[in-house]
Amino acid sequence: MTLKAAFIGLGAMGEPMAGHLKQHGLLHAVANRTHAKAEALARTLGVTAPTLEELAMQCDVIALCVTADADVLNTVDALASHLKPGTIVIDHSTVAPDTAKQAAARLAAVNAHFLDAPVSGGVEGAKNGKLSIMVGGDAAVLERARPVLEAYALRITHLGDVGAGQATKAVNQVLVAGIAQAVCEGLALGEALGLEPERLIPTLGAGAAGNWFLEKRGATMLNDQFSVGFKLALLHKDLSIVRGIAEKAGTSRVVIEQSLADYAELMQQGHGDDDISGLIRLKRAHS
Repeated sequence: MTLKAAFIGLGAMGEPMAGHLKQHGLLHAVANRTHAKAEALARTLGVTAPTLEELAMQCDVIALCVTADADVLNTVDALASHLKPGTIVIDHSTVAPDTAKQAAARLAAVNAHFLDAPVSGGVEGAKNGKLSIMVGGDAAVLERARPVLEAYALRITHLGDVGAGQATKAVNQVLVAGIAQAVCEGLALGEALGLEPERLIPTLGAGAAGNWFLEKRGATMLNDQFSVGFKLALLHKDLSIVRGIAEKAGTSRVVIEQSLADYAELMQQGHGDDDISGLIRLKRAHS
């Protein structure tokens, strides 16, 4: 039996993910906070844009990719009383592990299932169907939902019970923030020293300094192109969650605190919609 899937949250990540579900013959419905956007995409993809209540009654698997913890819980509450028993809700948002556990408990009360499944790979990964998905939840439920995840995943990893996916995403975001700090600072130095980006970036990438961020964002940031990927305001939101997790764990927060301060400064300057590589603005020499 082919699963009937829905996708809720049609932003820079969600829209292409929904498109991959359509290509795999799984997409039945879409929804978005701005209903007009859902209706427009539904027309393009040849699916429906019903109310959340209708969507809940019609679908076997419902994927979410929304912004904040409250959005996840509000969406789960809107769906819960209308879901068919056994329905799987998959959350691709970045939220706190405790939020994932709350969502799972609310769905368990109506005989539905929850997987916390945050993603990494950026807008490119979503568009190319090559996201890395870190999953928390029941292994058997994951197997049932796997066809949906495979539509837009390069790698799907089951990491443990509900909350383990979000815990892994917290680690991921610390690494993303730290790598961005290093690459932006290094390339600002290279720029100040008059090194040619066309030679510098491939040379660095071929050695121990090579990484995804340098490869994908190095040239664009040196050309002051900051509209290419993950918005820095969203990383700031994620790191605010991660700070609480790290405080509870008792681990170092040097990268987290520096990045929160830097991205807050950029947001204050009006650059919140820039890609995270906009951090180079603060790393450059200021006379």
